[in-house]
Amino acid sequence: MFFKTTAIAALASATFAAPLLAADPMDNPMVGGAAMYADKTIVENALNSADHTTLVAAVKQAGLVDTLSGEGPFTVFAPTNDAFAMISEDSLSQLMMDENKAQLAKILTCHVVAASAMSDAIAGMIADDGGVHPVPTVGGCTLQAKMDGDKIELTDEQGRTATVTIADVRQSNGVIHVIDRVLLPAM
Repeated sequence: MFFKTTAIAALASATFAAPLLAADPMDNPMVGGAAMYADKTIVENALNSADHTTLVAAVKQAGLVDTLSGEGPFTVFAPTNDAFAMISEDSLSQLMMDENKAQLAKILTCHVVAASAMSDAIAGMIADDGGVHPVPTVGGCTLQAKMDGDKIELTDEQGRTATVTIADVRQSNGVIHVIDRVLLPAM
């Protein structure tokens, strides 16, 4: 599977070389009205977030549950239900069809980095790179990260920008950063 390729893992490790910090689960922010626990996986925590039901359904449909429940580490830029609502109902319904599973998986994996990167590490890389840091994803996309004040923004390959609204939600297999827009690969 594409998550296990050495080249991607090496590139991601070189790009996001930030350690996963052990934390008291109570130190994590609430997401979607639910506590997020650092000793649970990305999938286990996402299942509890009322703000991520569309993302969870898409991850299930794309066949990515086992991967995102795996050891990782992963950084997931997790779009909210409101972010998915920016996509027309017809387009979203089409993406969720069995025959479009590969396209859906491509879109979702363009939100995943094969390393654990906390926001301070990302901000440091942005500063080190003069204001914009390329972020290669496991889906083969490259996002461009920059700062807008104290918020991280990610621009996808179509020029669409998402803002990290909740950062540093620690997981047992990585970290989630909640974003306000679905990121898309180049067409």
